[in-house]
Amino acid sequence: MSTVLKVNPNQPSPHAIAQAVDVIRAGGLIAYPTDTVYGLGTNALNSQAVRRIFSVKRRPWDQPLPVAVSGRTMAAGVAYVDERAARLIDQFWPGALTLVLPKKPPLPLVVTGGHAGVGVRAPNHQVPLTILTSAQVPLVATSANKHGCPPCVDAQGVLNHFDGEIDLVLDGGTCNTTVSTVLDLTGETPVIRRQGSVTRKRIEDALCLTEDTPSVLE
Repeated sequence: MSTVLKVNPNQPSPHAIAQAVDVIRAGGLIAYPTDTVYGLGTNALNSQAVRRIFSVKRRPWDQPLPVAVSGRTMAAGVAYVDERAARLIDQFWPGALTLVLPKKPPLPLVVTGGHAGVGVRAPNHQVPLTILTSAQVPLVATSANKHGCPPCVDAQGVLNHFDGEIDLVLDGGTCNTTVSTVLDLTGETPVIRRQGSVTRKRIEDALCLTEDTPSVLE
């Protein structure tokens, strides 16, 4: 059976965070609440641990996994952060905006499903942010559900999918069901790959796009 620890979503206990960090450093898998849905995570720099994520989710190997980071500095360790990305990070992180950026070599290719870009986000939730700050490694941040099933919004849903297959579940109550906006910055023109709570208008305003500059495409 998976270990379950109750956590205060606004002020997680040092004990719970320390256990999560220990699991991550050992190459284990955790589930944790975020500002959107429950995430399934591990050390994104550990290829073997990342392969376990694909296995327990029954996820096709060519489908990339998003990565959670604590902020711009950690993002720059796994991806190339250009001026556009920096501007968006400063305005929307932590928050529900995932940026697809060109990956850097330290990030295993298995994370991106063989693709050249990686989706990175700083979640606006104290549990993952505190784990990221303590572990000092980026986390795989895929939704905690079997491939093709709805995302889990509480710990019981996570256990229904993964009890015995993952090492630790941090129970922080019920999450909301919003999703992050996914913005692809790997090309000259920003492209919205998934519309979430951050609107196209807010992105265009942040990037100072006008009628004379390339617009965000959907």
